[in-house]
Amino acid sequence: MPTDGSAERMTLCDVLDRVLNKGVVIHGDITVAVAGVDLLHISLRGLISAVDVIERDMHAALDKSLASRKLS
Repeated sequence: MPTDGSAERMTLCDVLDRVLNKGVVIHGDITVAVAGVDLLHISLRGLISAVDVIERDMHAALDKSLASRKLS
């Protein structure tokens, strides 16, 4: 990101590539209320990422967990 205040131009392809390589978590809450009484509360969470990125991160976490168990 530029620090001089100018905006960096990115194409939609660049943004999509960055999102799939890094991953994005989307979180939201919906509450339905009538007369101030909450009737329904829905919590939504979604993950957008490339499958190979998720697999790589899961394998790295598993390897780290196994290594820490061997040290104990």
